[in-house]
Amino acid sequence: MRRLFVYSALASALLSAPSFAATAYISNEKDNSISVIDVATQTVTATLPVGKRPRGLLLSSDNTLLYICASDSDTVQVMDLATRQIIKQLPSGADPEQFALHPNDRWLYISNEDDSLVTVVDTQDSKVLAQVDVGVEPEGMAVSPDGKWAINTSETTNMVHWIDTATQTLVDSTLVDQRPRHVEFNKDGSQLWASAEIGGTVSVIDVASRSIIKTLKFQIKGVHPDKVQPVGVKLTRDGKYAFVALGPANHIAVVDAKTFEVLDYLLVGRRVWHMAFTPDEKTLLATNGISGDVSVVDVDSLKVTKSIKVGRYPWGVVVTP
Repeated sequence: MRRLFVYSALASALLSAPSFAATAYISNEKDNSISVIDVATQTVTATLPVGKRPRGLLLSSDNTLLYICASDSDTVQVMDLATRQIIKQLPSGADPEQFALHPNDRWLYISNEDDSLVTVVDTQDSKVLAQVDVGVEPEGMAVSPDGKWAINTSETTNMVHWIDTATQTLVDSTLVDQRPRHVEFNKDGSQLWASAEIGGTVSVIDVASRSIIKTLKFQIKGVHPDKVQPVGVKLTRDGKYAFVALGPANHIAVVDAKTFEVLDYLLVGRRVWHMAFTPDEKTLLATNGISGDVSVVDVDSLKVTKSIKVGRYPWGVVVTP
């Protein structure tokens, strides 16, 4: 009987234990810092000083390096996550805000908001490979899963720009709604989702034809339409959900990624910016700039379960296993 009790207790403990020990990194614009969150305990375990006005964050494919857009320092910093020390400064061009890493784990595509450029940097030798002229106020960046396309959004020109990575040249542009801020490919690269902050919409673009197949609109009871300003977008790998951060509306929209139906709106903190999944996609973390916290969303139940206080004006977020 005692042996059975021990086995039962052990099984119960294993079932209740986290499936991994994930760590989240949050960029705090006003504090020039990165908050480190232990996802299992949902607590901040460290605050790391970085360059001025950190915004976009990226991980290397092996999760050993953290790339940081230090916008007001006009550089991309590279942090070794084993030591949590900055080991390199990359020539990013002026005012880097968002960036995307090619599947070859070398080419970094960086939007330069003040110069209407995308700068392409080789992260291994720290050399600029190309600078591509795009629209006015470029911000969003994404690279297709097959590495063929680098996508940039220009906030003032209201376009999604298609850069051929084989030649590092601009080959096409797709007109979207006002002030596009973020772009995200689905897992197989057949669709590109582009948020438009002032337009209040998300355009779903067919990659093969580079044309819009659906425009999503959002209505939240009790929230003025002017406050519905989509920014960050995250898609689940299984193609089930899309999550859209709606900025000063203080909600995340949950969208059926197959039918494009808006399923729900989740109340989070003030001025929600960007989001990241844990590796098992059971949890979604969202940064809330004005309230200075991170909302924790349980993906299975579609419920916000906790708010974690971080630094001032959290913006970007990534999660390592």
